[in-house]
Amino acid sequence: MPDIIIKNGTIVDGTGAPAFQADLAVSGDRIEAIGALNGAQAPKVINASGQVVCPGIIDVHSHADMSIYREDHDDLLEPLVRQGITTFIGGNCGMSLAPIGNRHPDLIQQYLEAFTAFDFSKVVQWKSTAEFLDTLESRGVIMNCAMLCPHGLLRIDAQGFEGRPARDDEIAAMSRALDESMEQGCIGLSTGLQYFPGLKSETRELVELGRVLKKYDGVFASHIRSYSNTMPLAVDEVVEVARANDINAQISHIFFVPDFGFVAPVLRKLVIWLAALSKRWTPPIPLDIDIAKQLKKLDDLRAQGTNVLMDVMPTTTGFTHLLAFFPPWALQGSLDDVKTRLADPETRKRILHSITKGKMIWPHLEDDAWTLNLFKVMGWTCCRIMSVVSEKNKHLEGRSLVEIARERGVHPLDAACDLLLEEDCKVLVFESMAEPEDGFTERSTFAPVKHPETPITTDTILMGFGKPSYLFYATYPKFFGRYVREKKMLDMETAVRKVTGLPAKHFHLKDRGELKAGNFADILVFDPETIAPRATFTQPIAFPQGIGHVFINGAHVVEGDTMHKQERCGRVLRRA
Repeated sequence: MPDIIIKNGTIVDGTGAPAFQADLAVSGDRIEAIGALNGAQAPKVINASGQVVCPGIIDVHSHADMSIYREDHDDLLEPLVRQGITTFIGGNCGMSLAPIGNRHPDLIQQYLEAFTAFDFSKVVQWKSTAEFLDTLESRGVIMNCAMLCPHGLLRIDAQGFEGRPARDDEIAAMSRALDESMEQGCIGLSTGLQYFPGLKSETRELVELGRVLKKYDGVFASHIRSYSNTMPLAVDEVVEVARANDINAQISHIFFVPDFGFVAPVLRKLVIWLAALSKRWTPPIPLDIDIAKQLKKLDDLRAQGTNVLMDVMPTTTGFTHLLAFFPPWALQGSLDDVKTRLADPETRKRILHSITKGKMIWPHLEDDAWTLNLFKVMGWTCCRIMSVVSEKNKHLEGRSLVEIARERGVHPLDAACDLLLEEDCKVLVFESMAEPEDGFTERSTFAPVKHPETPITTDTILMGFGKPSYLFYATYPKFFGRYVREKKMLDMETAVRKVTGLPAKHFHLKDRGELKAGNFADILVFDPETIAPRATFTQPIAFPQGIGHVFINGAHVVEGDTMHKQERCGRVLRRA
């Protein structure tokens, strides 16, 4: 006798095949059968008439690994499970909590504390990837998780905070560390090539590390160097790593911000005006042409055997560290070195010159040239405070940098530098070309949102402080509600495959991502007519509507408005 029967549902199995009406039986942590289970009985029977029954969602770009070690992570990560996520892939953007390494653990501590704002000495009770994954398993996890090995930590351990390309011996050291982490269970390597220290790497370093991935059939995932005018070259770099080693690759959270050059101030004002107009009427101007070209390039490459995908967040408002807006030369050295520069008036003038006069060229070998100068392409108005760590500045969360600068009577750069100093450089920010989530700049996301080979992702940063993105509560309800039901950009079968079967296959997650007998019972049941977010940018903390049930490894964790957190039923998914 099965433990659970889900009756009369519309089965969308994650393969892209046509939906069909059927029952589904669960025994233990596996799917026992799918079909007409007439007369079958079970202790729990759920009537899913009119509901979609599909695999649990796999979020391929998350930073939930930065909090899943915590004893209270059930509460922190509840918003993910509530929207149907049953598995996430962590360790993205070249950052995670392991391996710590032996050569420069003090520098790795500075690197991680600047982002997480935790006390490294109290939190990190492990060194290796194996010890980190063992810790998660011993404490239990609320959902399934797989880890990428973080390039940033490997690079710091190999060469400290030196801002230069790696030598052959340093590449060899990174390769050994990557080999060890892959052996211990990582499913691939992630890079943060926009950020220090990844931005100082060369393509040859990445290709060499790809040779290790080839040995384990690992995936190369990359926050690329540029999401602006040199984006095609940044995409080509990932393609080169994948093609040279015959491995799968993933381009993280694709977006595009144009470099308007000398007419930027005028055109930015036009964009802001059109965004405001979109509250009443959205001009049908295509803004996704540049990304569409890259998607077509990847389609052609896949036809030739080079398997590179992109993923996308369904939003116009990204989020990152405030230091990501600064020129790379200003971020070299230790945290104390960075703070010394931020505090010096003459160095601030040089930073301002780099931002206003620097060129986004490839490769970025000069001090004033780097591949994504966010303040230059998006303007000072783009930046809003996401999180700080001090109580005295909590009132600034959600407010724009320009507004803060005006109140303080300083230039926005000075406001940014002062805030970083006040917060020991622990400041996360939102960025957007216009008002967050406007209907005009949303059009820049349409090409990847509707492309059948582009997973949808959250880029989750849930660490218990700051103003969260509404995506952490509503990514997938928005995807299914707005783009599938309302805009009809893609059919339900394609949409479900994009967030289940496709990522499972691309990242080699065995027995997950598809509904079929013998697979793990990671299951989402939702109402296709009502699924939608309740969260917004201004009021981000709200669970979605339309989610009926979520099962993780056969455990019934979400039932309507109730979440059962009595057991941690997730699994740490190590490389097979």
